Amino acid sequence: MTVSSLTDNQIDVSFIVITYNGAHLVDDCLRTLKQFCSGFSYETIVIDNGSFDGKSIENVCNKYDDIIYMRNDIGVGFSTANNRCAKAAKGKYVCLLNDDVLFIENNVKKIVEFAESLNENAIIGCKVLNLDKSLQISIGKFDSLWYIFTVNTFLYKLFPKSVFFNKYYLNYKQFTETTEVDFVKGCFFFVKRRAFLDLGGFDENFRFYGEETDVCYRMKKSGGKVYYNPSSSIIHIGGVTSNKMPWFKYKHQTRSKLIIYRKMFSLPGFLLALVMHWFGLLLRVPVYFLGGVIKFDKSLMIKAYFYIKQLFVFPVIKSFPGK
Repeated sequence: MTVSSLTDNQIDVSFIVITYNGAHLVDDCLRTLKQFCSGFSYETIVIDNGSFDGKSIENVCNKYDDIIYMRNDIGVGFSTANNRCAKAAKGKYVCLLNDDVLFIENNVKKIVEFAESLNENAIIGCKVLNLDKSLQISIGKFDSLWYIFTVNTFLYKLFPKSVFFNKYYLNYKQFTETTEVDFVKGCFFFVKRRAFLDLGGFDENFRFYGEETDVCYRMKKSGGKVYYNPSSSIIHIGGVTSNKMPWFKYKHQTRSKLIIYRKMFSLPGFLLALVMHWFGLLLRVPVYFLGGVIKFDKSLMIKAYFYIKQLFVFPVIKSFPGK
């Protein structure tokens, strides 16, 4: 397939893969990308975001003839690294990928064809599967003060399929057609490059987590759409890198939540969200600590400790570009 509206020397899709000490993941991602992606023109950009394991990422990229390799000497954050690559990309569309994504079908061709049929700017996500082919949570509703309450009081766990209690309830529906949603997760994030850059790209206040929800929010505020396309699938292994750095994971999850709350709510709403967030952290401390004692599970007690530490995490927000 060739996109008729391409300009000279432009290609259909720029795949962008950000990685950190994930040579084996990148290798599998690139191998399956080469195996299944066809019928459209594309380039693949891999950026090593400050890995300390020598030239392993570069060596993997050298196995493939046409990979564009980039490197940041220090980790600059997921948002900043993606923005850098999006500016350098030549594709009409960018497809932002986690390094632990595996292609299992030619789903991107379907996404390109759907994107070309639209009359508005849009962010598009696909069906995301776990390694065992079970459905992975990848879409949801934007936070409201009610949803923040249900998350922090475990109500969303007790009623997972409830539109009233769970902002992720859409993941439990059997979609057969492309559906408009509030946000899609960033492991597979397809968008017209020009539209992404016009929004300011990812907000670089987000170092890890939350940046995709924020840019979906800004896309919809600008008059664009966010779509979930269930006709195409990928596998996302998930947590391979972050699970090796648990405090890093928890710290940036809290940090990103607070940035999103500050951007979406007025000051009174933000303060109420903050109180509910702290309540949720405090509630989880005894739950996980006692669970660890009862089950003789040290990891649960460590998790309780991390929830205490999160009480003291508060982001320094320099600006809100593209708000």
